[in-house]
Amino acid sequence: MKNFLKLPVLLFLLLSAATGFSQEKFTLSGHIRDATNGEELIGANIYVEELGTGSSTNVYGFYSLSLDPENYKIVISYLGYQSLTKEISLSESQVFDIELQPEGVMVVEVVVTAKEEDKNVKNVEMSVENLSAVQIKKIPQVMGEADLIRSIQLLPGVSTVGEGATGFNVRGGNVDQNLILLDEATVYNSSHLFGLFSVFNVDAIKDSKLYKGGIPAKYGGRLSSVLDVRQRDGNRKNFAANGGIGLIASRLTLEGPIQKDKSSFMVAGRSSYGHLFLKLDPELKDNVVYFYDLNAKANFYLSDKDRIFLSGYFGRDVFNFGDAFSSDWGNATATVRWNHLFSDKLFSNFTAIYSDYGYSFGVPEGTQAFDWDAHIFNYVLKGDFTYFFNPKSQLDFGVESNLYRFHPGNAKGIGSESIFNEIDIQHKHAWEAAVYASYEHEPIRNLTLQYGLRFSSFTRLGKEDVYLYENGDPTSKEAIIDTVSYGAFEKIASFSAPEPRFSANYLINDQNSVKLSYNRMRQYIHLVSNTTSATPIDIWTPSDQYIDPATVDQVAVGYFRNFKNNTYEASIEGFYKYFDNLMDYKDGAELLLNETLETELLSGEGQAYGLELAIRKNKGAVTGWVSYTLSRSERKVPGINDGEYYPANYDKTHDLSVTASWQINERFNFSANFAYASGRPITYPESRYVYDGITVPHYGNRNGARTPDYHRMDVGLQYTPNKNPNKRWKSSWEIGAYNVYARRNAYSIFFRQNEDNPLETEAVRLSIFGNILPYVTYNFSF
Repeated sequence: MKNFLKLPVLLFLLLSAATGFSQEKFTLSGHIRDATNGEELIGANIYVEELGTGSSTNVYGFYSLSLDPENYKIVISYLGYQSLTKEISLSESQVFDIELQPEGVMVVEVVVTAKEEDKNVKNVEMSVENLSAVQIKKIPQVMGEADLIRSIQLLPGVSTVGEGATGFNVRGGNVDQNLILLDEATVYNSSHLFGLFSVFNVDAIKDSKLYKGGIPAKYGGRLSSVLDVRQRDGNRKNFAANGGIGLIASRLTLEGPIQKDKSSFMVAGRSSYGHLFLKLDPELKDNVVYFYDLNAKANFYLSDKDRIFLSGYFGRDVFNFGDAFSSDWGNATATVRWNHLFSDKLFSNFTAIYSDYGYSFGVPEGTQAFDWDAHIFNYVLKGDFTYFFNPKSQLDFGVESNLYRFHPGNAKGIGSESIFNEIDIQHKHAWEAAVYASYEHEPIRNLTLQYGLRFSSFTRLGKEDVYLYENGDPTSKEAIIDTVSYGAFEKIASFSAPEPRFSANYLINDQNSVKLSYNRMRQYIHLVSNTTSATPIDIWTPSDQYIDPATVDQVAVGYFRNFKNNTYEASIEGFYKYFDNLMDYKDGAELLLNETLETELLSGEGQAYGLELAIRKNKGAVTGWVSYTLSRSERKVPGINDGEYYPANYDKTHDLSVTASWQINERFNFSANFAYASGRPITYPESRYVYDGITVPHYGNRNGARTPDYHRMDVGLQYTPNKNPNKRWKSSWEIGAYNVYARRNAYSIFFRQNEDNPLETEAVRLSIFGNILPYVTYNFSF
């Protein structure tokens, strides 16, 4: 691994030297920003008319073009903003910062995305989805709370096991196979209140990007997807505030300059208060259910070459059911980033990250009163570099180091009556390191290629006592034959492997293209769960001598087409994924507070394949999209289902979503969604037996049956009063309903003994929402 860590240093030195020998061309570089608040625009387009080519800004709003010394007409554009044309005489390298004015909202010409024209066709990226805050806020959701995670579940290839489920599934992958980043910090649990809401306050979000395939080499550590969420930097021009008051939650965002045009801040808070209404019911008054989160960010412009970003997030859920049990969980992250320009062609970003995911569970009263507490800590250092050769080629490379501390659980008795014996599961430590490089260029006209390689390593470290098993196979606790003690930071086990990436785009013409991608991903940490859906208190465990890293190989091919001056976008993608070393559990496994967790686990393989179709309308009074996914997700694990393939818990053959927004006039906007999906796999009993007067069901093949099909419709109406340009206070109302026709979708089906006839077993449908859920929200800004 030491030799591979030398690669970024070598590339940096070579490119720095090359900068001094490239005097034949000059470089035009800078940042593109929103003129009203100074926010950098991600993916803004810089087009050189004379050359018929250009570039786009990176995630920090930076661009670089190396051109021959000539006179050029430069067109800067970004959907939702007024285009700008400038004539440039390039006789030397120069910095050219640009500010674009947002377009006025027109009833007959509403633009709902903010990206480069034809980007979906021309860009080498495929299997990528973007959702802006504007789009998310127009989608009707539970209790009127704009929700990023629920919104991406309406996109092709993305699904969930059901309402109230934590996380999301991408192209046949489990919820733990999604790398979720907030300002580059890992978010382990993306949901509030067991999946009813997401942890992302949309008012604080600047950009969100979901990679389902063709994942760039800079990302690693998960098998199925990357959700990269960036927080807003804050208004560098003026102080501003916005917020909303809903039926069960409210939010407030404050932003403004620290030093005008030089630095800014953003603070956003959100909290639910629905539990206060429980006080009105004598039977529920002792229960507590709420969440809160806080987003913060500050950035400082030090010079033309240096900028510092500080950002953080803290969120928590609290769920107490009287004196029966109590639980809480949440994420805490902190990120420090330094942007530095080594030259006008070499952009760098250095990042330090701290992340803590904590979760607890307990019984507050009684002889068995206890409190169980667990954590996952991350300490990350990374450096990312981009070298811009010319408008048609660039090199990305970098290095990353991630130190893990796993605290699987400490349970101890609480209160004077408790006789609970303390259980302290050993802490686990690991170090993950990676180096990557990715080169994108256009070898011939209309063909763009991207080659990438990521080399990752994972080392399990002490201090820890490790059990040895008979024949090296952890079949049961009884198979333990010895214990080996490892000292602090002593190597217990290690893994390393290359992860190649490749993407290609052949541009048939400006409106048509064909794309191909391949990626291999490795995952070194695993979520251990035997529930229908992952819960906030499920266990994460690292790979070791008994648990191998999971890998996936994915191939995808697609056709992309735009119509009527980019008013309509259409795409069709096919994919195939092969998984190896997937972890599953034995029937009846005990996973919580288990010192020998490896004895409850099994390892196998899997495959997922499917077809995704999407049609989007981006302009006009009516906008939206239709997406359809036809797919299968299967697993094969020795010891389960006679070693034959069986459907994964989240396998859904058909998944259809329709989302539409109608800007009736300047004051009213009507929106609606419809979602349909095949029932998810479930295991039904094949027989039963009676023991001591109790009927006990006997279950057959894993996931051999399915729940009923899922479908739901939501509607919403946004009302914005007439705007007074001389009045800073602006407001709007949102009124709508979730699950309009009160569909009782089955989250799960379980079996129990019939109360009237104990010899009979009955099936019971569990539904999270069985009625229509109306909502009303008041939004404001000033």
